[in-house]
Amino acid sequence: MTRERRLHEFLPAAQDTAEEFILEAFLDWVTGTGLEPYPEQETAILELLAGHHVVLSTPTGSGKSLVALALHFQGLCEGRRSFYTAPVKALVSEKFFQLCEQLGAERVGMLTGDASVNPGARVICCTTEVLANMALRAGEDTDAPYVVLDEFHYYGDRDRGVAWQVPLISLPRTLFLMMSATLGNTAAIEERLRAYTGREVVHIHSDERPVPLDFSYRETSLHETIQELHEGGRAPIYVVGFTQRACAELAQGLTSLSLCGREEKRHLAGLLGDFRFDTPYGKDLKRILGHGIGVHHAGLLPRYRLLVERLAGKGLLSVICGTDTLGVGVNIPIRSVLFSGLSKYDGEKVGILTARDFKQIAGRAGRKGFDDRGSVVCQAPEHVVINKRLAEKASRGGKAPRKKSPPRGFVAWNQKTFDDLVSRAPEPLTSRFQLSHGMLLALLQRPPGGSYRDVISTISRCHERERGKRRLRVDAATLLRSLRRAELVEVTKSSEVGARLQVAEELQSDFSLHQTLSLYLVEALTALDPDAPSYPLEVLSLVEAIQDDPRPILNAQTRKARDELFARLKAEGVEYEERIRRVQEVSYEQPEATFIAESLALFAASHPWVDARDARPKSIARALFESYRGFVDYVSEYSLARCEGLLLRYLSQVHNTLVKTIPDDYKTEGIYDAIAFLRTLLRIDDSLMEAWQDLAEPGDIDEAEPAPDAPFDLAQHPAALRARARSELLALVRALAQGDFEEALTLFRHDPAQPWSAGEIEESLAPYFERYGEILFTPEARQAHQSQLSAEGSRFWRVSQVLVDPEGDRLWALHGEIDLRDAHDPQGPLFTLRRIGP
Repeated sequence: MTRERRLHEFLPAAQDTAEEFILEAFLDWVTGTGLEPYPEQETAILELLAGHHVVLSTPTGSGKSLVALALHFQGLCEGRRSFYTAPVKALVSEKFFQLCEQLGAERVGMLTGDASVNPGARVICCTTEVLANMALRAGEDTDAPYVVLDEFHYYGDRDRGVAWQVPLISLPRTLFLMMSATLGNTAAIEERLRAYTGREVVHIHSDERPVPLDFSYRETSLHETIQELHEGGRAPIYVVGFTQRACAELAQGLTSLSLCGREEKRHLAGLLGDFRFDTPYGKDLKRILGHGIGVHHAGLLPRYRLLVERLAGKGLLSVICGTDTLGVGVNIPIRSVLFSGLSKYDGEKVGILTARDFKQIAGRAGRKGFDDRGSVVCQAPEHVVINKRLAEKASRGGKAPRKKSPPRGFVAWNQKTFDDLVSRAPEPLTSRFQLSHGMLLALLQRPPGGSYRDVISTISRCHERERGKRRLRVDAATLLRSLRRAELVEVTKSSEVGARLQVAEELQSDFSLHQTLSLYLVEALTALDPDAPSYPLEVLSLVEAIQDDPRPILNAQTRKARDELFARLKAEGVEYEERIRRVQEVSYEQPEATFIAESLALFAASHPWVDARDARPKSIARALFESYRGFVDYVSEYSLARCEGLLLRYLSQVHNTLVKTIPDDYKTEGIYDAIAFLRTLLRIDDSLMEAWQDLAEPGDIDEAEPAPDAPFDLAQHPAALRARARSELLALVRALAQGDFEEALTLFRHDPAQPWSAGEIEESLAPYFERYGEILFTPEARQAHQSQLSAEGSRFWRVSQVLVDPEGDRLWALHGEIDLRDAHDPQGPLFTLRRIGP
């Protein structure tokens, strides 16, 4: 059997910018895959090769990704960089792996703000905000000759639309491919882009779907509807829910249905056998997947989402219960989309889906080459289904039932609502340009010397009307004054250019102010005492106060605190009514709440756009750091199995804020300890880096291009090195203390010449446990002097970590090394374990 050739095999030996070669080579590859391009695809590829911007507005499944792939191929042939951008990290990572497969892993990198893989590659997959920030900082000097803006309908998003507009008004030399299945009229956007870049803009539109859709409305129970669709040959089915909890509960409930045959279950069990389900929800997910049922939402760890997508891609899942992440292009092949409802919470209120959101989700039904049609089904509200069944029972002579009422705050829908959404066109795209402190700082950092003129010219090019631009100029002046008060921006004078604004020189190069209250955080730091023992915890509290509340986690904290108080009061004999009253007064922990409230009130007095109630004190990262708990331990303690992904994402945001928003002058050794601790916690999911390394040949990784900016060098930052080493060593000690030797294997760097196994670790520790019984992981065991680093040259350290025993002998230790002679800031562990013993 002939192996299908990958696209990178068609690249020229040397750079070739000839349009004819690029087109011929790409079409040769397309022919070899057995695909036949649609007319819209061919037209789009030709227009891009001719140097024209393309707006590609065709239905889901019509091959927009093939056009994007052609643009990346063009960039590689010419030796130029290309970007693929999308709104959600799940879609970015999916495209990343697809492009790695076709273009070669060494040529593809990813940047999402949380993850960085091969950042110096020729092809970069990133969230749109990442590209927008690059464009703000570097302007027309940004190395982005070719850009794919996927899901371009986000241009009209109230909160995030500015990120889709910034590249269009900042990168005049870039060739853009803008894609979406639900664009609507974009004539005004096209005209502005044409005027700014001097390139022609071609809009390619089609409503013709490769696989037609049928639509139906059901008044049976949700389980009955799923069973009927499955028995009618309409699986795989994606059941759309609008809360993560609803998706998880439905998936659990569906395991009682017969959706998967015995042979299919056996096959799934074989595939899942070696996968690492080592978190609390992993055990539940493994059982659910074993029934041919998937779960897909942002609350899952990335590696679990990736597993579900891979199983679905192989056609092994009959039903997937997920949120509307499906509507932003995650490529899960399905035959039927089943809406469990038509109303959702949009961040402010519950309302009926927009026509655009509905069509984005519905359009995923039907797979070219597999289905002759796709099915879109809408479920009637649960109380309507129940009342219909009760009425039918009454019509057969039963007693007239009492009707079931809808839930409080319910927003109703019916078949007419569904039919209207099917027939209605997507809403018009509206400019959502807005300024922030972070944007101003980025513009002022433009080389060779950003100035306020860059801010004003950006406003003048934005797509707002003149009235909106006047408002933006006033906003810019107000934001700038606050940056000057915080001494983040200063006025400099020179005989050549006179007075100009510039960002304070002492700020780190990746300093950012992208949270709403970031500037408040920087100002509040000045009121803290860096020499106080509590300083790192106080800083963590400030950082957590400016993050959005991860509600399910805070609810779990409140529930646990109330349960503990109730049990204690009951044991003390307190009356039931008094117990209830006192328990209701308990909430989650909010350290430094008084200081935060008072300091924010002062800040708000001179920053009128800030609401003094915007701060949200909480203790998640702080509580973890204070007790040095592990990720899995915390999930288990608060029963957060269904929120593991949410916890990971929240901790990542806290980590990034500590790194990028706390000025280096305020980073003490304790702050570096907190940063290192969180970094170690976040390694609970290294799926993206591991999967990339699996795709790349060993030599390919060595050949991957370096990041364009000088990397952070741990060897030049002793405090950061010590903190990271200690954090890794303590995580390893905790795993050994718990007897989790499989987990311990993941916590240090392995030398291929001296591999370790879980059995070898256990064998090495056997004499210790025979003598002492246990390894202590107490506050004393975590003290800094238990970790020793001894430098041998400028980039090599001998390392030992004392294992504290109950008798206080302290004779045993972990012995190894840290070698940075060939690395600056390794992604994985630093410490290489050599031996365990006295």
